[in-house]
Amino acid sequence: MKFYSLDEEKIFNSKIASEYHSVDVIGAKLGGKVLSFSDEWFAAAENLILPKAPVRDATKYTPAGAWYDGWETRRHNENPYDWVILRMGVFSAQIVGGEIDTAFFNGNQAEFASVEGLYDEAATDISETDERWDQIIPKFECEPSKRHFFLRTDGLTEKKYTHIKLKMFPDGGIARFRLYGKVFPPNVVSATKQHPLDLASACNGGVALAVSDQHFGSADNLLVPGRGHDMSDGWETTRSRKPGHVDWVIIQLGRETSFLDKVIIDTAHFKGNFPQYIMVHGAQGPQDDNWIELVPKSKTGPDKEHEYVIGKEQKITHVKVTIIPDGGLKRIRVWGY
Repeated sequence: MKFYSLDEEKIFNSKIASEYHSVDVIGAKLGGKVLSFSDEWFAAAENLILPKAPVRDATKYTPAGAWYDGWETRRHNENPYDWVILRMGVFSAQIVGGEIDTAFFNGNQAEFASVEGLYDEAATDISETDERWDQIIPKFECEPSKRHFFLRTDGLTEKKYTHIKLKMFPDGGIARFRLYGKVFPPNVVSATKQHPLDLASACNGGVALAVSDQHFGSADNLLVPGRGHDMSDGWETTRSRKPGHVDWVIIQLGRETSFLDKVIIDTAHFKGNFPQYIMVHGAQGPQDDNWIELVPKSKTGPDKEHEYVIGKEQKITHVKVTIIPDGGLKRIRVWGY
């Protein structure tokens, strides 16, 4: 396992997205859920997978004690470790790495942590003692109030998982937990011209590979389910006053298309900062110089879904969405089969 420092976060993120084509498969914004836990006396386990960065209010107390934005268990654990079991928001995934953040846990952080995985697509309840648990990330030391980035040195293995178990030794607190993997949608899904599939969705393997700017909102928000709750869960760039400026995002689809039905550009909640125009191009590979125009330069409006019907046979693996000159989008959908 290879660890990355905070100074190397950009390198880590680039490897996760561009090299391994991975997303956070346990995050709440993709539908990840906490199924069970050993203890959450001081702070709830569900905080681990919240999309926003942890915060601290030293003046805030609960009946249990000081308030922490994370998962924190009792002292003096009589068992070797505390644990939490999660169901991925995606159907299944191969795991490549992750992040454990002990932000603001200083003197009460977990001393060590490890990660295990299990594959059972039908299970609604998984026991902590189930014999099928595999070690994914071996036990490592956690430092106080620090983000720990790690990649498996064996890269992506063939083994897929649906459930994850985080263990912390012997007790303490962890603020956030991210686990990155390559998504595998269910094999039973078979899209047709009459029933197309959103091939850009992160739940179907879509990944935001590259982006010009994401100052106010991350480009990976474009591919998550639903229409969100405010501007914070969309993609938004800085304002530009430079003539001719554009921003863009390149998305790898979960599968190559043979028929492209339509593209949807959603500006939900962006009412005064939506792009003036958009363009959409497609290609067979991110390095392909022959980008095909799918949607010509088109005017957009505030807080609505813009539907562009393609309706033709078209083989593409990647799309590039350009916003002119800048602004924010909530979601991008690419429907096809």
